Amino acid sequence: MGTPDFAVASLKALLDTGKNVVAVVTVPDKPAGRGQKLHESAVKQFAVLNNIPVLQPIKLRDPEFIAQLKSYQADLQVVVAFRMLPEMVWNMPVHGTVNVHASLLPNYRGAAPINWAVINGEKKTGVTTFLLQHEIDTGNILLSQEININETDNAGIVHDKLMESGAELLIKTVNAIENKEINPISQDSLTSTETVKHAPKIFKEDCLIDWNKNTDVVYNLIRGLSPYPAAYTNLDGKNLKVFSSTKEIKNHDLQPGTILCDGKKVLKYATTDGFIHLQSLQIEGKKRMEVADFLRGYRFENPDSITQI
Repeated sequence: MGTPDFAVASLKALLDTGKNVVAVVTVPDKPAGRGQKLHESAVKQFAVLNNIPVLQPIKLRDPEFIAQLKSYQADLQVVVAFRMLPEMVWNMPVHGTVNVHASLLPNYRGAAPINWAVINGEKKTGVTTFLLQHEIDTGNILLSQEININETDNAGIVHDKLMESGAELLIKTVNAIENKEINPISQDSLTSTETVKHAPKIFKEDCLIDWNKNTDVVYNLIRGLSPYPAAYTNLDGKNLKVFSSTKEIKNHDLQPGTILCDGKKVLKYATTDGFIHLQSLQIEGKKRMEVADFLRGYRFENPDSITQI
């Protein structure tokens, strides 16, 4: 059960290791793009190529879907980047339903674990397999696997690392269940001595850069929201998305948010303790480009508001 590319890696790993995948459950096809053509999920596309039956229920409690799912008599269900399941679905197989989650649970439960780990400046994250239960991302932990987050990694890079790590961990988990070598651990036993960090869904207001923060905080926000949905600021009354940047820690007496530019290769904003150099960006109504290309063709509406360097 899954939808995006992140889930395809796990599905492929199951097939590559000889597991008998009897069916795939994914979202219904949706209109997308200018022509509003029906778009199939990445998981469906992969399943069709590999001749696996595909179920696309609109409602997960639909009696017809439930009956069809039961007919496959699966021993185990695997969920990777899918929807919340009702108990009648996750409790159906004899071995339950395993979820692959892109964090080291119990930290970063929620919809955006990769983004928030990077935004919060974590040096490590990982993947966890756990058994589904009623409350989201709270089931008993089966296995976990850690990865490093480098200082220049953005959410997209971490996503790709975790996608591969998650596929590896899933196979270890399924093998351990099959061989009766698994000992589920309650998440409650891991949360008594620490404050659990959360990973709620990201909204537009979470993406607005606050230049009154310090340089590291802003730099991590930009990394954590790249390539999607992207952090943004304001330039000439337009939204300016920032996909990549470099940081400069330096004492100054400028107002945070002050824009400095050399007209060629440097466009930077002042923070409380330094500067953020914009590298890859996209102004409203235009395509994404590197800063030098942007400056070559852009004319500031109010040049006096820009500090020349």
